[in-house]
Amino acid sequence: MREAILAALKTIEDPAGGGDIVATGVVRALTVSAEGAVRFVLDVPAGRAEAYKPVKSAAEAKIAGVEGAGPVSVVMTAATPPPPDLKPQKPEPKGPERIPGIAHIIAVASGKGGVGKSTVASNLACALAQRGRRVGLLDADVYGPSQPRMLGVSGRPASPDGKTILPLRNHGVTMMSLGLMTNDDQAVVWRGPMLMGALQQMLSQVQWGALDVLLVDLPPGTGDVQMTLAQKAHVDGAVIVSTPQDVALLDARKGIDMFKQLNVPILGMIENMSTHICTNCGHEEHVFGHGGVASEAAKLGVPLLAEIPLDLQIRLASDGGAPIVVSDPDSARAAAFGTVADALVEAGVA
Repeated sequence: MREAILAALKTIEDPAGGGDIVATGVVRALTVSAEGAVRFVLDVPAGRAEAYKPVKSAAEAKIAGVEGAGPVSVVMTAATPPPPDLKPQKPEPKGPERIPGIAHIIAVASGKGGVGKSTVASNLACALAQRGRRVGLLDADVYGPSQPRMLGVSGRPASPDGKTILPLRNHGVTMMSLGLMTNDDQAVVWRGPMLMGALQQMLSQVQWGALDVLLVDLPPGTGDVQMTLAQKAHVDGAVIVSTPQDVALLDARKGIDMFKQLNVPILGMIENMSTHICTNCGHEEHVFGHGGVASEAAKLGVPLLAEIPLDLQIRLASDGGAPIVVSDPDSARAAAFGTVADALVEAGVA
């Protein structure tokens, strides 16, 4: 009976995109009693309750047509009760494990800050979602969480039982960030053990649902968060973001060496802010130099996944909460991120 109910619900598309309401995780806590009574929760994005009312009606009608189904009780929630405290937890001595329901995990990393790593992560997540992948984005850049702003997500995640955290969703991407738990101007003043505990909770206690890939936007450098991710979760590979300048590449090399020590494959490198074309005269200028990342990738024997320009529209789109692959999907700017998404799909890690 349960499988028949799920099959019926899978025929209903999620208005937010990304697939049917089962695949996108809108349907939660489905139970079918021995008498055939059906109960489940429709967990809809905050502020979208009106848009999902037809989905609720459609779900009730579909289930009514399932043979043997009894009374149907559907609860639609977009409430945001206070989330559980992200208190430090003593890490358990376990090796890397796969997260249930998540097929692949990809780290998006950089050696130093300011190279556009988070912009790449948000655009890459949306580009993968546009290609029909079920995508999650974990903003693990705990000291500078920017994904809520870049994906246009606000409000606090719900926690119906005080233990499980329900992530938020926009542009077809399921997202969780420590920035959703704090005020915009509130600093996160935590030591290493607290960061490790928070990361483990966001990996294991967030109800991610079924995902083809979870992108993890890491903080810059080679610290506790990177080590905890690689030691606790099975990471399929890392994408390294750098600008072409020598100072950035020095730190990028250290990040690559860290992943090698942690036995995480390097999937490729991205040269961000590769070139700038003047909007007035069309002159092309390499503000941070050019070709440094390509040369480094060749030395390491890893792919150069893309050269992304230094472009005002990419910055404006991210600040506006709709990454360039969403706000201007047919542009040459968006095509660079699409190329990376296609490469990861072809490599079988997304």
